[in-house]
Amino acid sequence: MNVLFGGGLLLTIFVVLFVLLLPILALISALMNSFRGNEKIIWILLIIFLPFLGSVLYFLIGRNQRTNR
Repeated sequence: MNVLFGGGLLLTIFVVLFVLLLPILALISALMNSFRGNEKIIWILLIIFLPFLGSVLYFLIGRNQRTNR
């Protein structure tokens, strides 16, 4: 029983860290890169108001929209 609890605890800690760190990393990435027009503001608001979903969408879609300035 201890092995199951220990494994569950480790998985819980991993998931919590992932859910907390993903929005922070997405926000840092969005702030440090350039976008066209108001795209940066839109991504930042999306990450702030929908932290997990906004972060996943940013890493799937937003990083490809960055400009090279």
